[in-house]
Amino acid sequence: MKKTVITLLFALIALTSQAEQQPQVLHYDQPADYFEEALVIGNGTMGGIVYGGTTCDRISLNDITLWTGEPCNMNIYSPDAHKTIPAIREALRQGDYKEADRLQRDVQGHFSQNYQPLGQLAIEYLDTAEVVSGYRRWLDIGDATAHTAYHRGAYHYETEYFATHPDSGLVVRISTDNPKGIQARFSLSCQLRHHRNIQNGNTLVMDGYAGYASLPSYYAAKEKFAYDPERGIHFRTKVLVDAQNVRTEGDAVVVDGAHEVTLFIVDATSFNGYDRDPVKQGKPYQQLADARLKHLTSVPYGDLRQRHVNDYQRLFNRVKLSLGKSTDQRPTDVQLREYVDENRFNPELEALYFQYGRYLLISCSRTPNVPANLQGLWNESILPPWSCNYTSNINVEENYWPAETAALPEMHESLLTFMKELQGSGELTAKAYYGVNRGWCLAHNTDVWAMTCPVGLHTGDPMWANWNMGGTWLSTHIWEHYTFSLDKAFLREYYPVLKGAAEFCLGWLVNSSDFVPQTSSIDYLITAPATSPENSFVTSDGYHGRTCFGGSADIAMIRECLSDARDAAKVLGVDKAFIAEADKALARLLPYKIGKKGNLQEWFYDWEDEDPHHRHQSHLFGIYPGHHLNDGVNTREAIHRAALRTLELKGDQTTGWSTGWRVNLYARLHDAKNAYHIYRKLLSYVSPDGYRGPDARRGGGTYPNLLDAHSPFQIDGNFGGCAGVIEMLMQSEYSVDRKTPSVAIELLPALPDNWKDGEASGLRARGGITVNMTWRNKAVSSLTLTAQRPCKVTLIMNGKRRTVTLKSGENVMFKKN
Repeated sequence: MKKTVITLLFALIALTSQAEQQPQVLHYDQPADYFEEALVIGNGTMGGIVYGGTTCDRISLNDITLWTGEPCNMNIYSPDAHKTIPAIREALRQGDYKEADRLQRDVQGHFSQNYQPLGQLAIEYLDTAEVVSGYRRWLDIGDATAHTAYHRGAYHYETEYFATHPDSGLVVRISTDNPKGIQARFSLSCQLRHHRNIQNGNTLVMDGYAGYASLPSYYAAKEKFAYDPERGIHFRTKVLVDAQNVRTEGDAVVVDGAHEVTLFIVDATSFNGYDRDPVKQGKPYQQLADARLKHLTSVPYGDLRQRHVNDYQRLFNRVKLSLGKSTDQRPTDVQLREYVDENRFNPELEALYFQYGRYLLISCSRTPNVPANLQGLWNESILPPWSCNYTSNINVEENYWPAETAALPEMHESLLTFMKELQGSGELTAKAYYGVNRGWCLAHNTDVWAMTCPVGLHTGDPMWANWNMGGTWLSTHIWEHYTFSLDKAFLREYYPVLKGAAEFCLGWLVNSSDFVPQTSSIDYLITAPATSPENSFVTSDGYHGRTCFGGSADIAMIRECLSDARDAAKVLGVDKAFIAEADKALARLLPYKIGKKGNLQEWFYDWEDEDPHHRHQSHLFGIYPGHHLNDGVNTREAIHRAALRTLELKGDQTTGWSTGWRVNLYARLHDAKNAYHIYRKLLSYVSPDGYRGPDARRGGGTYPNLLDAHSPFQIDGNFGGCAGVIEMLMQSEYSVDRKTPSVAIELLPALPDNWKDGEASGLRARGGITVNMTWRNKAVSSLTLTAQRPCKVTLIMNGKRRTVTLKSGENVMFKKN
């Protein structure tokens, strides 16, 4: 690989920067009693929740394709809903927001389905007379292995757990130096319809099926599930107990003295795609599970482990980060509790949280067409919060914010491929619910069946049920992926999906003069009806409303989507007519308005929010994850000042995912002090949900196992926080140029004082550029840029701006004298 040394405004010489790797272990001195203390492992499809008990060790099992439901027939749900849209618009013209809210319920369809738990493996130890001492439980995210170790009496016991992607299963090895060996009972249980048996005297087998229909936990219905053995997703789970002295006992396998026991755990479901009946057209799940177990048991344990580690580290080791040294060696939950309580500076905990986000994304997002859900992969409830679905008004998008910048673009593919499936049903939803005969849309929720309609069953609150910008937001991930890869083949393949989302926007926009007298030379384009996700306004006459026109969040997302689709067409050299139409619409979009408090208005009128500290900040979308420099009327500086004022008014007490979003917003606004303050808020200790002690702590933050507390658990905050760290360290922008891509990279744009010295390697900037850097006293001291493709870079570093042209595969390295 060619190396180029460049001298710029100060002396720059060749240097390779490599961040020193810090400890990457979550560790605890007692077993988990609650899910929020347990350690999670996953191979991208199958997951385990490890409790590490010494009397009974539980491992909850999940498969990311196990859901209730079956392919939905869009035509049977509210096919005439669009006929209500004119009446809603008329109510809005008359200022009758109450009537608009009432009518919105006519524009609602069915709910999403529920993500289901696979089952639970119980390991009951039968020889427990001796006292347990020296207990330790840990998760090494450096090699994706979990461990439990302790002494029972004088003898050592240890268990290792890992989820292998290359060999499609979970593996558990229990060992001891006790001469009497391990005495334990192994059994499977499940909350779904199932039956169990034992094969060959050592293999637990569980066959079952999920409901073919369900309702969410919050919907008032006595029966939430419909079951039929001839319908719904079916599954098979198998656990082979490999040890000496094995016997059966009822529906359990018992080991009566073995120095080593290895468990091979596999499963398969009949899910075969969003549009295929899981029974009549389903995958041969029983044969698949059998074949997976046969393969898994044919590979020696050492080889299985090494193949797993190699596969995982190929992804994980791309990025290294050091933010400083810590001296705190206490258990992770203790460190987390005192991090905020005692205002401790703990840079290793801060870096660990960042890397844990990358670990989680690798572990839960490696299944084509099935992205990480609200809980990633890990769920123990048949009626999980919000159905553990894909909530598109922030949550599923936030899951993938670190995919590109944290060097995990392969993980992004689960979401990108899923979007292709949404397009088909989204075209039907656009016509049936909104009367738009071009493009596709997605409402507030979706599921593994790629539903796109607004939910609610005509009873849902419009502030969450009727929002229809999901496809608009989601499709921007296509352009994001392209700007990091510069892969035109990918862009050409996915351009129809992005263009289709933009076309819905063009068909949905209406003239503002239809609702208010025109006061400028431009008749602005707005949306009507509009809602701002899960938020409510208070009109001048005191009505607490949900439905309005010209909401800022809609316009921000549409501006981003139209810009992305237009730029994609320019890069590909296609659709001149569409480019002209998009440009014309962009020039007419309603600009931002600055409210009387100096805030960025969320509503067309300068109304108060029902909840001034509301968790959503959707109208700030253009700041992050969008890229609005201006809107044609307001300057970038004016918009940024108003956004900062909005965040100030909202305060810093909010949910976990919202805290993660605010880290990124403050970072994008170059407010290092508040970005870091909010990052620390994200790491606020939250007690397990089931814990009811006098010292219980509730609210948004982080559970003892470092999973995000909405609360309850939602994984999006982990990914938002992970992305936010990079946003503080590096930001990049991409400009369309069909000959040579142009990228601006800004280093340390929101670096907090506590991170004045540090190192990072493997960060990814737009333009397909890898960034390695070291900084001392808040200034970059060494830097390496590696280009994947030819690119012109405007580099903003240490208060200076300079231009560098990079060739494909070239390292450009700098060091400050």
